[in-house]
Amino acid sequence: MKLTPVMEKYILHWGEMGTRWGVNRTVAQIQALLFLSSKPLNAEEITETLGVARSNVSTSIKELQGWKLVKVVHLLGDRRDYFETMKDPWELFDTIMEGRKQRELDPTMTLLRECVLEGDADKQTPTEVKRRIRDVLEFMETLDNWHGQIKVLPKATLLKLIRLGAKVQTFLGK
Repeated sequence: MKLTPVMEKYILHWGEMGTRWGVNRTVAQIQALLFLSSKPLNAEEITETLGVARSNVSTSIKELQGWKLVKVVHLLGDRRDYFETMKDPWELFDTIMEGRKQRELDPTMTLLRECVLEGDADKQTPTEVKRRIRDVLEFMETLDNWHGQIKVLPKATLLKLIRLGAKVQTFLGK
């Protein structure tokens, strides 16, 4: 695949952002390449286009599949696996958010619930510390509840809500 300077710039930046989000640079670059590509790509095409090792591509594809960001497709008459990612930024964002929730938020809330239960029986942990842990749990549960409500909204409604921004305060009162 031939990259234009704009495509190259996008892919390189996405890789940099990936490292800031805790994702391997190559993983993020492959996702960006597949996002920009007009057709599914096989591992050799990805390797050649990005100039990375074939083994790195294989490992990165597996990670992207684990995040449900890349799927395998097959082309008639070709035995190779081809890969594609969703093209809708909203769908990508939702998939990433759901993955982060499952990997980060859910286990943290489970641990916090354990800490709250154990703290109730623990006489050594100061009351103020127990309260802080409970506050964090309540905050995260509130975010989780909000996320559950927001993710079922139609995209058009969600977009209107986002575009309202701080103006939503006028509907809620000051």
